[in-house]
Amino acid sequence: MPMRLKATLIAALAAAALLAASASAAMVGIYRNGMDTTGQRGQLLKLSGKECARGGSESALKVTLGKATPECSYRTPVIGRNMEIGATERLLSTTPKPSQHGAYLGLAARAGGNARFELRVFPLQRKVQLLKIVSSEITYLAIDKNEKAVMGLNKANALRLRVVNGSEKGKVQVTGYLGNATVVEATDESGGASLPGQFSGISLGALKSPNGVAGSYDDVLVRVPVRF
Repeated sequence: MPMRLKATLIAALAAAALLAASASAAMVGIYRNGMDTTGQRGQLLKLSGKECARGGSESALKVTLGKATPECSYRTPVIGRNMEIGATERLLSTTPKPSQHGAYLGLAARAGGNARFELRVFPLQRKVQLLKIVSSEITYLAIDKNEKAVMGLNKANALRLRVVNGSEKGKVQVTGYLGNATVVEATDESGGASLPGQFSGISLGALKSPNGVAGSYDDVLVRVPVRF
C-alpha cells in the first residue's frame, strides 16, 4: 500500500478516536475502494481461507472458493475496533448449482486471532445472519428469514456491518444493514473482550460443497463514529 494512503488512514483513525466512539455517534467515511484498478483491488489482503482464488474485472474483485475451504475473507487497510464496513456484493451464477443454496456473502469486523463478528447473507435462501465467532464456536446473535431485500444470483446486495461500543459500559452494539434498512441487530454483553481483532473485511462462504463458489465485491466503504 502506498505510504501516502497508509498515513491518511492512520491520521483519520487517530482523529476519530479522539472525538468519540459510541453507538449513537454519527459516522464519517475514511476509506473507499471502487475496485476500478488492479492497485485498488490489491489493497484488500487475504485474512483467512486455505484455497482462495482472486481475480477481477474493470470494476469488481472476484473471489472463488477452493476445495475444503468453507470461507475466504479479505481485509481492508483500515485498523480499528469501532467502525462500519459496507460493500456491494454478488453471488455469481458460475457457482455450481449444488452449492448455490448454502452459499453466502459476508462482512466481518473486529476480525483477528480466529475470531470476529460477521454478517452473512444467503442470496438463494433470502436469509440474513449476525454471528459472533470465536475459534470454532459460533454464536448466532440474530437471524432474519424470508428477507425480501435479499437479492439472488448475479444481483447486487448492499451490505453494511456496524460494530461499536454501546452507550452502556461493557456492551457492544452489532448491526447489519441491507441498503439503508436495518435487518439484524444485537448487543454483545461480553464487551467484545473475546474478540481482540481490529480488522474489517469482506467474506464469501458455503455451508457445504464450497469448491467453485464465486462472488464479486465492489464499492467497499469504511466509516468510523465521531461526535460533533
